[in-house]
Amino acid sequence: MAQQALKQDMFLWEGTDRAGKRVKGEMSGSSDALVKALLRRQGVNPIKVRRKPRSLLSLAGKKKITPKDIAIFSRQLATMLSAGVPLVQSFEIVGRGHENPSMQELILGVKSDVEAGNNLADALAKRPLQFDDLYVNLVRAGEHAGILEELMHKIATYKEKTEALKARIKKAMFYPAAIMVVAFVITAILMIFVIPQFASLFTSFGGDLPAMTQMVIKVSDFFVAYWWAIFGALGIGVFAFLQGRRRSRGFRDVLDRLSLKVPLFGELQMKGTIARFARTLSTMFAAGVPLVEAMESVARASGNVVYERAILKMRDDIATGTQLQATMRESGLFPNMVVQMVSIGEESGSLDQMLGKVADFYEAEVDNLVDALSSLMEPIIMAVLGVVIGGLVVAMYLPIFKMGEVI
Repeated sequence: MAQQALKQDMFLWEGTDRAGKRVKGEMSGSSDALVKALLRRQGVNPIKVRRKPRSLLSLAGKKKITPKDIAIFSRQLATMLSAGVPLVQSFEIVGRGHENPSMQELILGVKSDVEAGNNLADALAKRPLQFDDLYVNLVRAGEHAGILEELMHKIATYKEKTEALKARIKKAMFYPAAIMVVAFVITAILMIFVIPQFASLFTSFGGDLPAMTQMVIKVSDFFVAYWWAIFGALGIGVFAFLQGRRRSRGFRDVLDRLSLKVPLFGELQMKGTIARFARTLSTMFAAGVPLVEAMESVARASGNVVYERAILKMRDDIATGTQLQATMRESGLFPNMVVQMVSIGEESGSLDQMLGKVADFYEAEVDNLVDALSSLMEPIIMAVLGVVIGGLVVAMYLPIFKMGEVI
C-alpha cells in the first residue's frame, strides 16, 4: 500500500471553471480518475486528462530521498504554515519548487492524499521509508491539539539538529578511514609499478641486497603476482561488511557494542547517542506525547542497540510507575549529570526543557570531541604515512648508498 501511494504520476488536464472559462494545468495522482475527482472538488469540470510522458532526462535526474531532504522539507512546510498558507497549497508550493524529482513526487503524493480527505499524519504514515513513527506521531499530536504549525517547527528543529549531529559523527569517522584508503592505494601503486623497476636495476648490479630491501621486494613481488586477489578480497570484504551491517541484526548488534568500547570513538558514540535520546524525548514530550508511548520512538532513534534495549526496558519500568530518572540511573548508561538534570525536570514539571538543555550540552560536547579527534588524528596519520612511505623509500635507496661496495 505504501509503495502504491508513492507511485504518483503527473497528468496534463484541460477543463472549464465555474464561470465556464477554459483552464488547463498539471496535477499529480495515481490515476486519471483520481485527478478528475480532485478537479471536480476544486470546481473544475475536466474535459481531457492524460498522463504526462516521462522524459529520459527526468528519469535520469531522479535521486534518492535523503534524511536531509526530509529535514529541509519540514522547515519549508513549517515556514509556509507560519505565513498563513493553507496546508494543501503549502505542499503544492514546496513540491513544485523542489529540485529532486523523487522528493517532488513524494510531496505531491502526500498532497493528493490530503486533498482526497486523509489527515496529514495518515498520509505521511503511508510512506514509512521517509517518515518514521516519531515523525508521524508528532504530526498526529499537532493535528489533534490544533497546533500543527508549532509542532512542524519543533519537528524541523529536531530533524535539523539530529542530521547535523550525524554529519559531525560521520566526519570524525570518515577522515581517518579516507586517509588510510589513500595510504593503501599509494602503497599498492609503489609496490606494483615503482619497486619492480628498482628491483630489476638492483639485479643488474649484482651483489647482496640489504635485508630490508629484500623484504620490500618480496612484498612487491607478491603484490605484482596477486594484485587481483588482494583487491578482490578487499572489495568482497567491504561488500560483505556493508551487507552484513545492513541485513543482519546480530552483526549490527555486535558492531554497536564494540563501537562503545573503542577508545575516543566510543566516547563520541556515547555522547552522540545521549544527545539523540535527549533531543528526541524533549521534542516528543513537549508535543504532549505520553512518556511511555514516546519511549518506543526514542529507543528506535537512539542509533545504538545497547541504548535501544536499555530504553525499551526503561519504558516497561515507567509503565509500572517508576520515575524516569530512577530507570536511567539503574541502566548505568547515563552520566550522573544527565540523571540529575532529568530528576530536576521531573520535580519541577519542566522535563522537556531540561532534556533540551542536556541535548544542547551533549551536541556541543560532540562538536568539541570531533575537533579534538581531528587535531589528534592528523599527526598520528601523518606519522603512519611517514613510516610506511618513508620506509619504502629508504628500503629502495639503501642499495644505492652501498653501490660503491658493489662496484
